[in-house]
Amino acid sequence: MDKKIYKKELRDLQIELVKFHKSVIEKGKKVCILFEGRDAAGKDGIIKRFCEHLSPREVRIVALGAPSDREKTAWYFQRFVPHLPVAGEIVFFNRSWYNRAGVERVMNFCHENEYLRFMDEVGHFEHLLTQDDLIFCKYYLDISKQEQAKRLRARKESPLTQWKISPIDKKAQAMWNTYSEARDAMFAKTNFVYAPWHVAHSDSKKTTRINVMRHFLSQVSYQGKNEEKLIHDPSIVFEFDTTYYQKGLIAP
Repeated sequence: MDKKIYKKELRDLQIELVKFHKSVIEKGKKVCILFEGRDAAGKDGIIKRFCEHLSPREVRIVALGAPSDREKTAWYFQRFVPHLPVAGEIVFFNRSWYNRAGVERVMNFCHENEYLRFMDEVGHFEHLLTQDDLIFCKYYLDISKQEQAKRLRARKESPLTQWKISPIDKKAQAMWNTYSEARDAMFAKTNFVYAPWHVAHSDSKKTTRINVMRHFLSQVSYQGKNEEKLIHDPSIVFEFDTTYYQKGLIAP
C-alpha cells in the first residue's frame, strides 16, 4: 500500500475509532478485542494503531507473561478474568487464553489433559462473555513462512526490536508445520457462532491494519458512523471457513 494512501486511510479510520470510543464511554459498553497469530505476525503494530488516539484511561492492552507457580494451580481462565473490560472500557489482548492451543501445545508447556480440558471449556467461557453483552472479537493474524522468516531476521538486526527476541522465536520456522497443525485444530474446535474467528492475511502490515480496522468498525454501532470508509477486502480479512484452505488464503 502506498505510504500516502496508508496515512490518509489510517487517519480516517482512527477518527472512526474515536467516534466509537466515545460511544463506549457514554453508553458503558464493554469491548474485548483479541489478537492471536504466529511470532512476527504484526500483533504489536496493529494494536498500537488501534490505540494511538484513544483515551488511555479507558483502554488497556493485556500481554501476560508466563504464569506463576500459584497461577499454574488455578483454573486456567482465572488469570485472564481480572483483565476483562468493565463498562466504558476497551481491552486488547495481545495473545490470550489461546496460548494453550498454540505455543503451549507446540512447545509442550502444558500436559495433554490440560490442552484437552481447555479445548472443551473455552466455548463455555466465551459463551458466558458474549451473554454478558460484551462486544467480543477475535482475530488471527496469518502470515506466510517466507514473510515470517524475513521479519524475524529484521527483528534480530534492529536495535529497536531486539527485545522481542525469545528462545521460542528461534524455533518458529523449524516448527512451522507443528504450529500449522495446532492452529488448524484450534480453528476447527473454537470457531463458535457466538465468537467466530476472523482471519487476517498479514504479509503486508499496512494493508492488514487498514482492513482489520475497517472490519472491526463495520461490526459495531456508534453515532456518526461513516459506512463508506469501512468496506474491507474479503480476501484480506474473513470469517474462518475451511474453504479458505483450498483457496490458498490461509498459510499452509
